[in-house]
Amino acid sequence: MSQFADTFRRLWTRFLESRAITSLPWVAGGPRRPTVVTTERAISLIPVFACVRILADSVASLPIQLYRRNGAQREQVSFIPQLFWAPAARDNLFQWLHKCVVSLALRGNAYGLVVQRDAFEFPTMIEWLHPDEVWVDESRPTLPVYYWQGTEVPREDIVHITWVTMPGRVCGLSPIQAFAQTIGVGLSATEYGLSWFDNGGTPPATMRNNAKTINPDESKEIQNRLSSAMRSRKPLVFGNDWDFNALQVSPEESQFIETMRLNATQVAAIFGVPAEMVGGDSGGPLSYSSPEQNAIQLVNITLRPWLVRLETVFSALMPGREFVKFNVDAMIRTSLIDRYTAHGMALGQGWRSRDEIRALEDLPPLPNGEGQAYGLPSPGPTDNKAA
Repeated sequence: MSQFADTFRRLWTRFLESRAITSLPWVAGGPRRPTVVTTERAISLIPVFACVRILADSVASLPIQLYRRNGAQREQVSFIPQLFWAPAARDNLFQWLHKCVVSLALRGNAYGLVVQRDAFEFPTMIEWLHPDEVWVDESRPTLPVYYWQGTEVPREDIVHITWVTMPGRVCGLSPIQAFAQTIGVGLSATEYGLSWFDNGGTPPATMRNNAKTINPDESKEIQNRLSSAMRSRKPLVFGNDWDFNALQVSPEESQFIETMRLNATQVAAIFGVPAEMVGGDSGGPLSYSSPEQNAIQLVNITLRPWLVRLETVFSALMPGREFVKFNVDAMIRTSLIDRYTAHGMALGQGWRSRDEIRALEDLPPLPNGEGQAYGLPSPGPTDNKAA
């Protein structure tokens, strides 16, 4: 029995010395099980969080303006309804819009419960509900039945906004569920990169003795002494019968940069966000050199469909001929000279008054109604004399 044990030990030692690295990193417990994608896990993926953050922050930061249709014309209404300055019990307008867009982006649906109405039964306060607490009976798509926490809610008390909806359905598609595999690839790559460092993707170095065979006990003692010397940053001294080889892995391989960049590009395509804004690759000369052009691209390509979707629903909650518009001009910041030149053109061509221009610059109106006229002011007597 002792001879068998000695033979086994020598064979095992030889196997350890000749073991090849065939896959990296070495992960204890065998291959990983497939990544389960939930909303909470999906939001932990940086490109997903970045897309949701860009959409929600951009939409929520835009001013809302109320207009009234007057035949073929429209006029801006100075009065702002309560729904757009105190829309919920604990949320201001920014937080309220932010929650709505986050729910849409992650679940494809935003469910609002009307909790307060004015004397004419128009909503003045709406609380956004957690999508997991809402169930919709879609058996009759034209007359859906809404349930919140198991209790049926009157249809007129629910404000339902969807992102992408299939014909014949009421609820929108959840991007997390529809693209679980794509998002799961990003989560798996992130976990794989993390395990590289946690589990030691490759041994930091190898020590090989050319003169004698090292048994497991001696190997462990040498390993401990070597690790101690490396931690203390002391010089390492050994004889001519040892070979010391430090193994190195490039940061690009260990972090799987290319895989993560490709996944970020795919996630950006799902949400319609420019890929270069979330760590992806634009794939061509689609980005612009100036912040103004980038902002215009973000508004036209990414935000406009979201804004129109919200404007349509919010306008349906307004009385009569009133409707809601987001002021996207507030997002496009130009240089001072370009902005003043544009104001001068608008004033000279007569399609903006001086008070309207002053309002854009956060300035009060001119006294005595002097700034309400359109077009450049007529020169006074002093100006004629000077001419």
